Amino acid sequence: MTQSPATPLPPPTERRRLREAGSLTQAQIAERVGVSRRTVRAWETGRAAPRGREGEAYLDLLRSLEERRRDQERSADVDVTERHAGAEGDGLDGDAAAAAADPAGRTGRPLTPAQAFDALYAFCAPALVRQTYLLTGRRELARESVERAFEIAWQRWPEVARDPDPAGWVRATAYDFALSPWHRFRPRYRHPEPPPADTADRLLLDVLLGLTPSQRRTLLLYDGVGLDLPETAAETEATTPAAANRILHARAAVAARMPTLSDPDDLHRRLAELASAERLRASAAPAVREGGERRARFWTRAAIAFTVALIGTTALTLRTAPTRYEPPVPPGATVHGVPPPVAPGPLSHKEQKLRDKLRSEPHAGPERLAPQPF
Repeated sequence: MTQSPATPLPPPTERRRLREAGSLTQAQIAERVGVSRRTVRAWETGRAAPRGREGEAYLDLLRSLEERRRDQERSADVDVTERHAGAEGDGLDGDAAAAAADPAGRTGRPLTPAQAFDALYAFCAPALVRQTYLLTGRRELARESVERAFEIAWQRWPEVARDPDPAGWVRATAYDFALSPWHRFRPRYRHPEPPPADTADRLLLDVLLGLTPSQRRTLLLYDGVGLDLPETAAETEATTPAAANRILHARAAVAARMPTLSDPDDLHRRLAELASAERLRASAAPAVREGGERRARFWTRAAIAFTVALIGTTALTLRTAPTRYEPPVPPGATVHGVPPPVAPGPLSHKEQKLRDKLRSEPHAGPERLAPQPF
């Protein structure tokens, strides 16, 4: 008969926070405890309670993570990058960056905005580039999407720094940019990129790209990154049942062509291997910050130039516009039935008779003054 650990376990949200603070993925926790990644996910979401020997091992691991976190908080001189050097061990999981890039400063001293951004970028960007590659199948587009997302994050850093999950904020922005349908009209993305060298990797990537963008994104977040179902639904802006249906359809499509990946744990492992097989590198954090600042300056100057041009056009219009209404001159119209003009000449016989008759008859009406010759 199995029993629960004598010491009560922390709440599910605290379990995940401790894992992320220790730069560990769900797969790494599962390997240390001796259970499946699905079980660890159920423990962190509260759908199941750790019991027996596995529960005791899980509790001991959480205690060690809590002690290490306290030691790190007491040590103000510990470098942030050294504390999370293992965050890049897994091919897809980059959620530990949220703890590493806390702008409030978990090392005991506050970080400057640039330092906090660089910490977030250092631990999110490598995993995020690999995730975006699985989402698009394009290496250059994956790098561009991640760098563009971090440029936007730097422009909105006060908002991102206060976000409870800055890594999720950047991830959602990168995914939105990567899945934009407008990339198909760009000349550099009209032709496919060389596929992976391994046959199994090519087949898995082809299966992923055969899914709809929404199914591919949901599957990557749930079975790749390791988010739970409500978080996956929230990030994909879908209801929980809709996200669950997408995951089921995506898994069925993958299993139909690759039966060996019918187990979600095997699928998670293969996604991580496929992402890690590509040697994808992102630019340095200072270069991304400078690129974002240059882009912001460019659009600011463009907005100013457009405003000045609009003001000048308005002033010119007011200067040259008429001050009173002048009705337009109607176009000429052709008049029919007017006899052509006749030049003066000798009277006809009929006209002479009419003239003589008029002269011989007395004038009707009042008397008229007639000129008399002198």
